[in-house]
Amino acid sequence: MPLDLITNLLTSPQLYLLIFIVVTLKLSIIFVPQNEAWLIERFGKYRSTKEAGLNFLIPFIDSISAKRSLKETAVDVPSQSAITKDNISLVVDGVLYFRVLEPYKATYGVDDYRFAVTQLAQTTMRSELGKMELDKTFEERDLLNANIVAAINTASEPWGVQVLRYEIKDIVPPSSVMEAMEAQMKAEREKRAQILESEGDRQSAINVAEGKKQAQVLSAEADKQEQILRAEGEAAAILAVAEAQAQALRKIGEAADTEQGQKAIQLELATKAIEAKKAIAKESSVVLLADDATNASSMVAQGLSIINSINKAQTGKS
Repeated sequence: MPLDLITNLLTSPQLYLLIFIVVTLKLSIIFVPQNEAWLIERFGKYRSTKEAGLNFLIPFIDSISAKRSLKETAVDVPSQSAITKDNISLVVDGVLYFRVLEPYKATYGVDDYRFAVTQLAQTTMRSELGKMELDKTFEERDLLNANIVAAINTASEPWGVQVLRYEIKDIVPPSSVMEAMEAQMKAEREKRAQILESEGDRQSAINVAEGKKQAQVLSAEADKQEQILRAEGEAAAILAVAEAQAQALRKIGEAADTEQGQKAIQLELATKAIEAKKAIAKESSVVLLADDATNASSMVAQGLSIINSINKAQTGKS
């Protein structure tokens, strides 16, 4: 009994109809991933471009002709030789970054847009390198990359492809040029070292001269300050001596007003008179003394007269 049921089901038209419906639904519904575009053809002719999300087709009539990614793509540009403006052969390689902007042009405008863009990058790079000298290719690499991108975008516009940037990975000149460049760089480094050394010597000499100058200035300032202090000290000493002499004279004057002071003055004058007589005796062989020379007052008077005589004699000799 179950075998007969299975046989009837397999031969039933409803089963074939169900299978046909399932297959039809499967072929009529498509899910396009994000950042992709699917191109649909109907009877071999372009019909539409399906974007990301749920989309529907007519089964057995519509077909997917191409699936294009709208993401940025990096393609390695193979190494190639190029000749610069000053006839130097270089080996250059790079990386090309681009994306598809118009899937229709990228599918129907060119057979293989990846290959076409890569070849275009190579030819453009050779052309741009031929406009520059060797030194400029190293110094102005950013400008070279920008020129290559602009030239490629102009040529690849009919393909619906936009080149975002081009980066040169390596530039290899011939070995002879490399040796010459190394020698030049070595000479440049030695030149810079000599310049730096001379600048250091010059700065050192300037510092030494500045130090000596500063030392002389400080020494002069010290001498000046010393002279000022010495003068102030001498002035202070003179004032102190004068003050002391004035004080002594005041005390002498005060003592002279007393009886004892008068006696002391007379004694001092007598002593000086005796010393004066001794001096006269040395200068002259004759000295006359009064009869009352034994009196102290008369001796004082005689001493004063003798002193005056000596003073006059010294004035006459001078």
